[in-house]
Amino acid sequence: MDRFDALKTFVAVADNRSFAQAAQTLRISPTAASRAIADLEEALGVTLLRRTTRSVGLTPEGAAYLQRCRIALDELEDAERSLRGENAEPSGELIVTAPVVFGRMHILPIVTQLLRAHPHLDVHLILVDRVIRLVEEGIDVAVRIADLPDSSLHAIRVAEVRRVLVASPTYLAEQGMPCQVSDLPKHDLIAFDSFALNDEWRFTQSGRPSIRCEPRLLTNSVEAAIDAALGGLGIARALSYQVDAYVRAGRLRYVLPEFDPPVVPVSLLFQASRRGSPNVRALIAAAQEYFRSDKISYSANFAASA
Repeated sequence: MDRFDALKTFVAVADNRSFAQAAQTLRISPTAASRAIADLEEALGVTLLRRTTRSVGLTPEGAAYLQRCRIALDELEDAERSLRGENAEPSGELIVTAPVVFGRMHILPIVTQLLRAHPHLDVHLILVDRVIRLVEEGIDVAVRIADLPDSSLHAIRVAEVRRVLVASPTYLAEQGMPCQVSDLPKHDLIAFDSFALNDEWRFTQSGRPSIRCEPRLLTNSVEAAIDAALGGLGIARALSYQVDAYVRAGRLRYVLPEFDPPVVPVSLLFQASRRGSPNVRALIAAAQEYFRSDKISYSANFAASA
């Protein structure tokens, strides 16, 4: 195996934390993958990976070398694509995943724009409210609404949202507007069961104050939670993009906006090796243009007057 293939094998093993999975991705045998890493370590005179019976991890030298390998491989792949003319026009299949509501509201319009602009491009859009592992499930780009941990994947921040409390004007007229976070337990609360850590609603930059949420309605559907709030059942917690249109229409009002937690980033996540792909680059450019027009702005003026 030449040095170029050895570097690709090293990156694949580091990304997958497994010789077997890396070999499957590269379509080589696990023995060939192991030999390639051993030869690379011998040539460099350093240990790149710690191997145990249960896991594979990077040494400090391996972590530093990995970043250089990614840059070198990306540049070589970009050069190859340019020579083959692949950078001219997106084509083939692009696989994208996103949360269900956000994907329907904001990623589908981006995809629609892409398909109209690039007739040779096909998109497989997977809308699902779970974290999909990109390498294992063959995903090109994942849309994540979260503070992302450090990883081998690349992330480009394209927007931001907030966690907000909302209630209908009817409910607030009958039950009163809370003045402090400590007032919330006295109210009827509506909870989406994937939205709180340890059943706590946390506020402000530090996560304090917080309350233990004991909802009158608990649902696994954020749409159902919002519908219940629209119907006057109580105070719901949602992401700002999910309810902003209802606030603008006067059907919901923000509750305690001065205690909102920090913004939550919306990022496009992809493997480093896909950074030079014409399809991925086209999606990134389209998403940046879409969100530049302030499609999911938080209605601060409505919050201030709530």
